[in-house]
Amino acid sequence: MSAQRTALDEHRWHFNHGPIDIVAEAHGDSYAVAAAHDAAWARFAHVLDELVHELPLLRLPVTDKLRPRGVVARRMWDACAAFAPTFITPMAAVAGAVAQELVAFYQRPGIERAWVNNGGDIAVHLAPGQTARVGVYADLARFDWRDANGLVDTDGQFELRADQPVRGVATSGWRGRSFSLGIADSVTVLAATAAQADAAATVIANAVDVDNEAIRRVPASERKDNSDLGDTLVTVDVPPLPPAQVRSALDTGAVCARVLQKGGLAWAALLVCQGQWRLVEPLCSKPLQARLQRAVGSVIA
Repeated sequence: MSAQRTALDEHRWHFNHGPIDIVAEAHGDSYAVAAAHDAAWARFAHVLDELVHELPLLRLPVTDKLRPRGVVARRMWDACAAFAPTFITPMAAVAGAVAQELVAFYQRPGIERAWVNNGGDIAVHLAPGQTARVGVYADLARFDWRDANGLVDTDGQFELRADQPVRGVATSGWRGRSFSLGIADSVTVLAATAAQADAAATVIANAVDVDNEAIRRVPASERKDNSDLGDTLVTVDVPPLPPAQVRSALDTGAVCARVLQKGGLAWAALLVCQGQWRLVEPLCSKPLQARLQRAVGSVIA
C-alpha cells in the first residue's frame, strides 16, 4: 500500500503509510505553510520503505558494533544509545524520530508554529516568541473520538515556549500502542528532540513498576511476531492495585526520570498510574507552565 495524504483543513494534513499515522499542522504565511506541507509529504512517502530496509538491525539492542545507514534509522539508534546500558532497541524512538524528520521541513521563514504528531509523539517548531499548548489525556482506555464532537476534554495542558529547550513531546505506557514493561497508564516526557523524548518516555514507563502477581504479563513475541523485545515479558493487564503500591511504582519512575533529567536526556516528565500522578519539574528557574485539572497523561495535541 502506498502512502496517502488528506487535507484536514487549511492548516493540517493527515499522512498515512502502513503503521505510520501522522497529523502535521502549521501556522504562518499561507504560501510558506503550503510549501512546507508539500515538502514534508514528499519526504514522508519514502520513510517507511527506508525503515523496513533496515528493520532487522533496528530490532536489535543498541551496540557500538553495528549502526544503521538511513537518516531516520540512525537518529533512532543515536537517541537510544544515550540510554545505555539500559536495555533498549532503536524501535523505542521510531515514532519520535519520524516526526522529527518531518518537522524539519517547517523550519523555514514564514512558519510561525508547526508540529508533527505521530500517534502522540510530537516534534515541534516554534519561531522566536511563539508558543504552543499541548493537551494531555490520562486514560486512553476511556477515550472515544466518536464522543468528542470535534472537541476533547483534556485532563490537563501545558504551554511550550520558544525560549525553552523543548522540541519534542512523547508518551509511553502499557495502554499505548507499543509494549511496556511497567504499569504506568502514561508517561509523558518533554525533551530537546522528539526522538529523545520517545526513548526517554519508554525507559521511564518501564521503570513505573511494582511486584504484584495480579499484574498480567506475557512474552512480547506472543503478542506480536518479530517483536524487537523477543520473549521479554510485557504488561497486558493491570487490575486495580492498592494505592500504596501505585505510589511506590510512581516514586520509582520519578527517580528514573530525575536521573535522566540530570543526564540531559529529559527536560520534564508527567507520570500517571490509576488516578495518581507525579510531575518532575524542569531543572531551571522557569517552571513548566502546566495546568492539571485531574490526572495528567497521554499527549493528544
